[in-house]
Amino acid sequence: MREAIQSIVILGGGSAGWMAAALLNAALGKKCAVTVVESAEIGVVGVGEATIPAIRQFNAMVGLKEPAFMRVTRATLKLGIEFVDWGCSGERYLHPFGVLGGQPTLGVFPQHFLRLMAADPDANLEDYSVCALAARLGRAGPTATDLTSPLSQLMSAYHFDAVLYGRFLRRLAEGRGVRRIEGEVVAVDQRPEDGFVERLRLKDRREVEGELFIDCSGFRGLLIEGALAAGYDDWSRWLPVDRAIAAPCAKVGPAAPYTQSIAQEAGWRWRIPLQHRTGNGYVYSSAFTDDDRAETVLRDGLDGALEAEPRKLRFVTGRRRAAWKANVVALGLASGFIEPLESTSLHMVHSGLQALLKFFPDRSFSPVLRAGYNAAVKAEGELIRDFIILHYHATRRAGDPFWDYVRTMPVPDSLSERVALYAERGILVSGGDELFSPSSWLAVMHGQGIRARRASPLYDGVNPAALATEYAATARRLRRSVEALPLHEAYLADAGAWAEPEA
Repeated sequence: MREAIQSIVILGGGSAGWMAAALLNAALGKKCAVTVVESAEIGVVGVGEATIPAIRQFNAMVGLKEPAFMRVTRATLKLGIEFVDWGCSGERYLHPFGVLGGQPTLGVFPQHFLRLMAADPDANLEDYSVCALAARLGRAGPTATDLTSPLSQLMSAYHFDAVLYGRFLRRLAEGRGVRRIEGEVVAVDQRPEDGFVERLRLKDRREVEGELFIDCSGFRGLLIEGALAAGYDDWSRWLPVDRAIAAPCAKVGPAAPYTQSIAQEAGWRWRIPLQHRTGNGYVYSSAFTDDDRAETVLRDGLDGALEAEPRKLRFVTGRRRAAWKANVVALGLASGFIEPLESTSLHMVHSGLQALLKFFPDRSFSPVLRAGYNAAVKAEGELIRDFIILHYHATRRAGDPFWDYVRTMPVPDSLSERVALYAERGILVSGGDELFSPSSWLAVMHGQGIRARRASPLYDGVNPAALATEYAATARRLRRSVEALPLHEAYLADAGAWAEPEA
């Protein structure tokens, strides 16, 4: 009988490292020792973090209770993302969570919406989303358990302080037996015959041995790249932003239940509302602007007083050619980087962990399991990549060199084929296990200004008057349900999720 793995060593803390520790500990229990090696001398990249609804599944898997989690991380709810000036200057649209269409009785919503637009070009997609309506009205609440209620479609994620989240997970994991070692790695011992990592050597001469190593060491990828030279696929020809500058500012007014992404001359700015402050950042391309100009753009976009000096980051968009090599699995920034335009950073840590549990090895480290894992994370990474590229490529902005480049650049065939099918017949292609649903693809393609040439002829027999009546009733029903929700901050306070003001 092959022997089970009994020790896992995670290199690096932060959100990724402690997410890994908490989930692996919860899944494997006492039969496998989990150790985190981190150094206080090495900073974490964490900034204000926006997430997607899958974060709820992760929190439930590790046993986080929502009110306590939200109080500790100063979290607010998130119902989607508002994109400002992306399709064209002066335009804005929401990419809401959940489904579009409000559970209509007459068939497939994307095709029906094309029919509605043919009769009324000003038809508003947001009228058919409870998340979009709630976001616009500043309201929030729990998902209804009654599946006949429109509020059963109310899906939410969170905005929170990523550093506080990592600390919260650390306390949870350590309380359940995860061992933490404070130390800086200065050398990595490997088996000469196959490169498998055997131990980490620390600056103070201690050694940490393990069987499975998780690399959460950030962009440097100390194990996956430094020791194993996994290689890197560079996606910057499609996603040319390569720098970011981030800073918090004072909160001004109620926290909105959505993230904002605002297009700028050489990239885009984020605005993430927390309970106590607002997270801000500018993601930009150094080929089209310089750092001083980027800082000016960031500062000019703040809606409150600056609370800390801006932090600057550099990155190359892409992914490791193998996220799992030998006995090392890379997670978070060590596995690659896709800009946080659709708030996928922590989701990719979570999905990588789920894939690891699915393909979890024993001490033989079957190459079949390793190949299965790498194929799964590669496929998801490329789907997310394509969805992000869509936002840039489907723009009508003109005059800024950055936007002229992304508008006219060649894109992956996998994306151009999706867009062509929608533009021709309103067909939305999506696998059942894809992160972004047909509703998400529709929200972004429509919001960016892509219009189908015509609806499918299969729907030519739909009565236009009956369709308009049905959807008008749907829109009224959704709005009535949303208007009954409390205001966002009132809901958080009533739910016990609002933190006490700091003294």
